[in-house]
Amino acid sequence: MNHLDRLESQSIYILREAFNKIERLGLLWSMGKDSTVMLWLARKAFFGHMPFPLLHIDSGDEFAEIEAFGRRLTDDWGLDLVRGDCPPLDDIDNTLPPAARAAARRTAGLKALIDAQGFTGVAVGIRRDEEGSRAKERVFSTRGEDGEWKFRDQPREFWDQFNTDFPPGAHVRIHQLLAWTEIDIWRYIAREAIPVVDLYFTKDGKRYRSLGEPEHSEPMASSAATVTDIIAELETTTIAERAGRAADHEGEGVFERLRVEGHS
Repeated sequence: MNHLDRLESQSIYILREAFNKIERLGLLWSMGKDSTVMLWLARKAFFGHMPFPLLHIDSGDEFAEIEAFGRRLTDDWGLDLVRGDCPPLDDIDNTLPPAARAAARRTAGLKALIDAQGFTGVAVGIRRDEEGSRAKERVFSTRGEDGEWKFRDQPREFWDQFNTDFPPGAHVRIHQLLAWTEIDIWRYIAREAIPVVDLYFTKDGKRYRSLGEPEHSEPMASSAATVTDIIAELETTTIAERAGRAADHEGEGVFERLRVEGHS
């Protein structure tokens, strides 16, 4: 097995364990590259059948390209897509900076959808290399009933021995992409010919590496027009993946505060 084979095998194992252990499971699909790879892995894990629904939190301020991409894949792959709305911005903590406040709005929308639909676990496509607080995560991350993440209380995970003995009333986030890196994701996309939204490819000399709301996401200078070009670019770049995401620049500790409160 090569490196991608091992990552794929581990992620499929995690998804099958989650489906086996969690009563009401959903998969959070932002329609970006990571969550679409996660969706691809889930379809592989269950031989082309998705035995649990996809969850998408709609802020009402989405890239038109993402919406079109999501509709196309939902139709082409026959997906069970459950949409959740975000509360008004006025309902969100006004002490947060603007981009963090927008992210907290999505978190509130996810919590409301989890409560309304009774999901006891949600698979999420985060990676440890993306951002510092995500490096503290576990594959099976238990949360309180309010979705709060107490990262200091997490059990250790060694040698793929994951904790699936969850306390009563716990909500679980499943992170099957934690061991992947950005370039792993793109090499896997290339190998499997996974469709992705075209915002990741250059237009007028710029492309997006990380997608959020249009108001809080900036493209980077790039000539990468294909997946192969993106991989070549990532092999030499020193620019952080989330350099174009405003929430990552709004002050030390802001993003971790969001994650403690339930942000994915």
